[in-house]
Amino acid sequence: MSGTLVLVRHGQSDWNLKNLFTGWKDPDLTELGIQEANAGGAALAEYGIKFDVAYTSALVRAQHTLKLILDKVGQPDLPTIRDQALNERDYGDLSGLNKDDARAKWGEEQVHIWRRSYDVPPPGGESLRDTGARVWPYYLTEILPRVLRGEKVLVAAHGNSLRSLVMVLDKLSKEGVLALNLATGVPMVYKLNVDSTVASKEVLGDMSGAH
Repeated sequence: MSGTLVLVRHGQSDWNLKNLFTGWKDPDLTELGIQEANAGGAALAEYGIKFDVAYTSALVRAQHTLKLILDKVGQPDLPTIRDQALNERDYGDLSGLNKDDARAKWGEEQVHIWRRSYDVPPPGGESLRDTGARVWPYYLTEILPRVLRGEKVLVAAHGNSLRSLVMVLDKLSKEGVLALNLATGVPMVYKLNVDSTVASKEVLGDMSGAH
């Protein structure tokens, strides 16, 4: 057995609440999002893990989630690395639009394809495959080596950047990852083998409300 990797999707953001495509835009957490992040931190504190390093994106909703979690686990000064490689999928021309308005403009079916296909990007934006093409190399070069050295690593990021990681960790097909939804603020605890495969996975909370 090697180290431990914990993945957490940020809590609800203001634009999640307003039903807007967010992507690389930078709203903060709502009150519910703060509660979700605190609940995730409390679950990790109860689990009893102490981290060696944390990673997050360049976006404030993930950074705020991480700060709340680290406060809950009693490690507010943990070394933290921020990188836009972990940012949410870029929704391009959809960013900032209400999802219902986007459906009215482009049609329900087209917006659904952009949101839920694996390799069809919205205009000016990224597909899930594009997102994985920046997330996975960063994981392989920056995060995984620390886990393989036996460190306990926390990553607070976004729905699609984390789906890209979970796709590989859980060996999901393209169809499988499209059906995958990650709940906000719910930690996923992976213990890895020395060959980087997954030895075990625990979900510290309820994924049934994921979207």
